[in-house]
Amino acid sequence: MVTKYDIFELMYKNRAPMKPVDVVKKFNKSDEDYHAVHKQIRELVAMGLLRKTKYGFEVDITRKAEILYGIIQHCLKNNVSYNYLLDKNFAEFLSKALQKEEITSNDVDVHPRTFKKYIEILNKFGLVLVISRKPLRVKIFYNILLNNLLVYFGYKHEFITDSSYFYDKEIEKELNLFKRLKRKDVVLYRKIVREFEISFIYHSLSLEGNPITLSETFKILQDKVIPGNLKSLDVDEVKNYQDAILQMLQDSEQKKILNIASIFNYHKIAMNHVPSIAGKIRTKEVYIKGNPNFKITKAKDIKKELDDLFEKYDNFVKREKLPLKKILNFAVYFHNEFQHIHPFIDGNSRTTRLITFHLLQSRDIPIFDIPFGLLDEYIGYTKGSKKREDEKLFQTMQKVILWNLKKINERLS
Repeated sequence: MVTKYDIFELMYKNRAPMKPVDVVKKFNKSDEDYHAVHKQIRELVAMGLLRKTKYGFEVDITRKAEILYGIIQHCLKNNVSYNYLLDKNFAEFLSKALQKEEITSNDVDVHPRTFKKYIEILNKFGLVLVISRKPLRVKIFYNILLNNLLVYFGYKHEFITDSSYFYDKEIEKELNLFKRLKRKDVVLYRKIVREFEISFIYHSLSLEGNPITLSETFKILQDKVIPGNLKSLDVDEVKNYQDAILQMLQDSEQKKILNIASIFNYHKIAMNHVPSIAGKIRTKEVYIKGNPNFKITKAKDIKKELDDLFEKYDNFVKREKLPLKKILNFAVYFHNEFQHIHPFIDGNSRTTRLITFHLLQSRDIPIFDIPFGLLDEYIGYTKGSKKREDEKLFQTMQKVILWNLKKINERLS
């Protein structure tokens, strides 16, 4: 069924007057659908999103229309159904829920069945961490999409992302369950990893500006079909990052210890589409685009700082039985230290994520993706931050780990 938001998206892109019959044809609908389409167009006019002209209907380009189109495009790029989210009651729920660190149905003024429905929508698209099912207790992830949704519906809102809570008991519980479930069905586990891996490739490269969408990434890597509208360099970037991740997964499964040479090899594989810099230490100064406050090691000091970092890494590896908190603390330190050293001209952040995942997986902590809802928070505490934010990144990373475990265990169950 074509919704009013589907019609709005079509007409916004068209940028010229359209008659209802034109809309019906564009959606390949029959003549019987004409009246339903016309009704939705009139509703869009009443909402102030379309206006009628003597040539047909066209989008009224207002701030409200621009925000709505941005929400829809953000959803389309990330395989999120905007028709689920674009609901005023849902937005009202979010405006209340985001003011609390965690919520149950008792914390928001909605019926328990409605609460469950809303959480399932958010969970489907990686926008929430389901901490427990009975009772249903969740942490909703705040990101720019939800922010714009609230702005569109006119809700002034506050939100909480910072937290001092450590999910060690929940993570340990899920880790024990994961180990049992994985042993029962290794074939299914490998299939799940494959799907997570493709999603992570999209999420990681989208943070670096690659324009390929999530659905296109699955077409390229899973279906082996390359959409004709894509640039070959962007496609090569996706394929090369997959090769680097597959090498990392193989190494971490075999418990191979990281070293400077292996990391340079991951970078070489991932950046093979730019051979002039792939796997090569930089000799000139670089900076983070849009964040000149991000402190980056001078080129002349890279080797020394890498040596210092890997001396600490080697000491970490030697300590076999470490509590979860110490493992996560070092993973966060390792992530931020390597990103600040920034040993390459380009491709540093994608390599940082890859080797951090290796470190955790070598400790039998399965982490294969950063959920969509935490991408903005993750960037905000890493290369988007004006100062080093290890403590805040720790909070984000534990949510990433618990989210991965929950999702994998749900599938394995």
